[in-house]
Amino acid sequence: MRGGLERWKRGVASDGVRQAVGYAFEGVCDAARGHRLVGVEQAVAYSDAGAGTVTRFIVTHDVIEQDLLDALGLARWVDGADPGTGESRGRVLTSPDADLLLDATMNMPKSYSLAVLLAPQLREELAALLDRIRDRTLVLWQRELNARRGAGGVIREPIARLEVVELRHERSRALDPHLHRHLWLGVKVLGEDGVWSNVDSRVAMKVHTVVNAEGDLAARTDPAWVAALAACGFTLDAEGEIAELAHLVRPLSRRSNQIEANRALRLAGWRRDHPGQHPGHRVLATIDRWAWAQHRPGKPHAVDEEGWQDLIRTEVAALDPSAARGRSAVGVERKRLGSLDRDLLAATAIADADRRSAGSGGRFSRYDVRAGSLRALAASGIVADRALLEEVVEDVTERAVEGHVIDFLDGEVRVPAHVKHLMSFPTARDKRDLADRFDRLNTRGRSIRADTIGRIATDVLSEDISMDAGQVQAAAAISGTTRLVTVTGPAGTGKTSLLLVARHALRAQRRRMIVVAPTRKAATVAARDIGTAASSLHALLVDHGFRFAQDPTGRTVWTRLRPGDTDPTTGATYAGPRHYPIQPGDRIVIDEAGMVDLQTANSLAELAEGVGAGIAMIGDHLQAMPVGHSGAMATMQRRSGTVVELTAVHRFKDPDYAALSLRVRDPADHADALAVAQELADRGHVDTVASEQEGRERMVTAWFEHAGRGERVALVTATNAEAQQINDRIQQQRLDRGELNPARLALGQHGQYLLVGDVVQTRRNDSDTGVDNRATWTIADIRQGRIELTSVTDSGDRRTVTRDYAAEHVHLAYASTVHGIQGETVHASYVGPGVDAAGLYVGMTRGRAANTAITVARDPGEATERLAQTMLRGRLEVTLDDALHAANQELIRAARATRSPGTGTQSSMASQIADADKRCRALEDAVRQGSVRAAADDSTGHGRIDLEALQEKQRESAERRAMLLAKLEAERARGEQLAIEARHRLWVVARTSASIAAEPSLSNSTPTTGGSVDGP
Repeated sequence: MRGGLERWKRGVASDGVRQAVGYAFEGVCDAARGHRLVGVEQAVAYSDAGAGTVTRFIVTHDVIEQDLLDALGLARWVDGADPGTGESRGRVLTSPDADLLLDATMNMPKSYSLAVLLAPQLREELAALLDRIRDRTLVLWQRELNARRGAGGVIREPIARLEVVELRHERSRALDPHLHRHLWLGVKVLGEDGVWSNVDSRVAMKVHTVVNAEGDLAARTDPAWVAALAACGFTLDAEGEIAELAHLVRPLSRRSNQIEANRALRLAGWRRDHPGQHPGHRVLATIDRWAWAQHRPGKPHAVDEEGWQDLIRTEVAALDPSAARGRSAVGVERKRLGSLDRDLLAATAIADADRRSAGSGGRFSRYDVRAGSLRALAASGIVADRALLEEVVEDVTERAVEGHVIDFLDGEVRVPAHVKHLMSFPTARDKRDLADRFDRLNTRGRSIRADTIGRIATDVLSEDISMDAGQVQAAAAISGTTRLVTVTGPAGTGKTSLLLVARHALRAQRRRMIVVAPTRKAATVAARDIGTAASSLHALLVDHGFRFAQDPTGRTVWTRLRPGDTDPTTGATYAGPRHYPIQPGDRIVIDEAGMVDLQTANSLAELAEGVGAGIAMIGDHLQAMPVGHSGAMATMQRRSGTVVELTAVHRFKDPDYAALSLRVRDPADHADALAVAQELADRGHVDTVASEQEGRERMVTAWFEHAGRGERVALVTATNAEAQQINDRIQQQRLDRGELNPARLALGQHGQYLLVGDVVQTRRNDSDTGVDNRATWTIADIRQGRIELTSVTDSGDRRTVTRDYAAEHVHLAYASTVHGIQGETVHASYVGPGVDAAGLYVGMTRGRAANTAITVARDPGEATERLAQTMLRGRLEVTLDDALHAANQELIRAARATRSPGTGTQSSMASQIADADKRCRALEDAVRQGSVRAAADDSTGHGRIDLEALQEKQRESAERRAMLLAKLEAERARGEQLAIEARHRLWVVARTSASIAAEPSLSNSTPTTGGSVDGP
């Protein structure tokens, strides 16, 4: 199942409630476009309102009941009240950013919807499959989610009852077949203690990976569904698509692009004819049908249900006549459960969890492992009832956890399943191996004299550019002979100038500088600025025989060819490097090195060690992280013979802000971060808003203010979805102002409209056209079959891409995430709420003249506190000790389960508190003993000649001490938490538990078919 989990917010004046009801009864579904404006844009209609009711499901102790809600009942329910009486359920949260509901989209592969149209007898079977997935999701939510209780929400309260509203959709807005559903999880849940409160949405977000994986498993292994497909002559391919129809999905999507273009043109015309008005349901439905019928000779403009289905079949027949004809039944290959390689499935599950853990330093949770097990089983080719597969899922998950991971919380009891405390052996090994390789490479040499660097700088730099002491030191080190050099520094510290000088200093020694970067875009920028050839780091490694591919588990594995070896991909004989020869003494310079991942860095270190070259990493490990596992630059920094920290910031017009930006980059602790946030606010760099919606509007306004003065502006968001919302708002306002002409239109990613004058970003390297991934352009012209682009930084740099390329790899770029803006310099920058520390720092260092952080808060004090927390969010985890500390901190923040009241809870908790105290004393003893041993080693070591062995022993001792201290800190916090839990449980025991029994029975409620289902 392919679908996200989105939050619907209350909005200003509870506007989110009205929008939710409008969406449910009249709303278009933009799930296929991937950027529906949740809680902001009133949903537009594409189908009739139907019966005027929606189905509500009530889950209590694994039993599912259902009833119907009309518009009034739904409005009350969305607002957190009883739909029948209107009585509030628990405390009403009135903040515009308070959650109303969590929206889970149940997307099946698009080929399934095509199959239903071509073989109508599949409709009931697909509906039954979706029903089974829905029921399993509801019970999984009731079992796995929780409310929070106690001071700071430290107690995990199990859920006795939750409620979900289901919406069903047949088509996308372009009237393409797209059967899918929405499950609206109400945020108000009833705890087992009889109290209504909000669901722990953080846990819901983390368990959603299991929800999606369960859907994927059902879609590919459900016997009834697979048998129904086979009876119609259909089979499933390795990706879970219907093999006989998968090839039609993309061509039909291209047809839908034209429909979207037709729709946009018609809608723009309607708005011109009706200034100041907004199209209603009937108008939009008419436009949708007109857009579908355009350019189809002989087809009516008004399309009824039967006519619409005939149109789809006609389209399919035009693309592939054989697909529209009936098929003979095929057999279903039955794979026995006993034939499954469970160890391979376990390794595959870990590889899946590991791929998704880059944002958490390589750590993942048991939920992530379980989801990986489900996906691995789904891809295994097995077909069996879900109940029979449960034992396999449990066994594979346990094998994965027991045999393939490091557990940073080993010995802890009652660790919540969403806490990320596991790491795969390969990732842990990559961290260790990279450190070892850098240790071997780290041989000290000499730096070039500063006066020599000064003379070269005078010769090669323009008269208006001078180098500060840090730049001179960095250039001297890079052109020197120390094997490992790390140059770190914030944005705007003049790295380009020092590299230009270092290149000339190396050339004077008959040594070469090989400049590479993690991405082709960064390499292109480096080549332009430094005046030398540059390539991506991967291109360099491939030229020297390195290859990367996926093993049977799906994990990326790097290997290396030697001259004379046969390339397994091309079949050709590898003859050695042809494009990037490296000699001993040459310097490999990696620009934007903070974006190098662990695996690539290991291969780079192996290459440098083999050819005798030195490595210089230039960049900032505190900026945007790589796509893979991070920490490579930070690892080298800790082991480099020369480390230069650039601190003189040259980018900003305000020198005082330059100094302040350094403190934003790396505050020492919370107190320091709070002081920095306060200074930012005092200097006018913080804009406080009441809601996320207001924050987005502020960013839209800022774009027009600066664009009106001809100034480039960066809008940095936390997520792609938020960037798309802002992009759509800016484009629509430009269209309304007459700045964009809809007469010529193309379609971009996710069905976005692209107009002449729009600011866009390309998202895939294309050597034929010369466009780079994440390069930013203005659309200069749109012609038949092609789009002309002009660089936003160089009007003479023009490129042409095809419409097909645009549909797959071009999107609007008025706003973007931190990865989209990395490396850019603009006049002003605005950073939206919700970003992490890297996003805040990168965003607040893009603007030469102005940088503003937009913070959602009720008052200035809360704004500075939230900004301080942002500076400390998402800190880099370089070593295994860092991961251990992060796992313990996450455990401390998590709500923990307790036993039910009145069943010996207090005696049990007293025992747990005593055990925690005992573990604390044991850890304190271990720390003291370690300190004694370290002191003894230090005192006796002064007489030894083997200094390296002594230093290694001291390092190991320090690492062990840090690990013990981290565990001790976590254990003390655990003891405090248990004490809080004990006090809370005393209060709970004093309350009556009869509130659940007193809950009024549901009127007109009936169990669903198979209402009690097996849980995960």
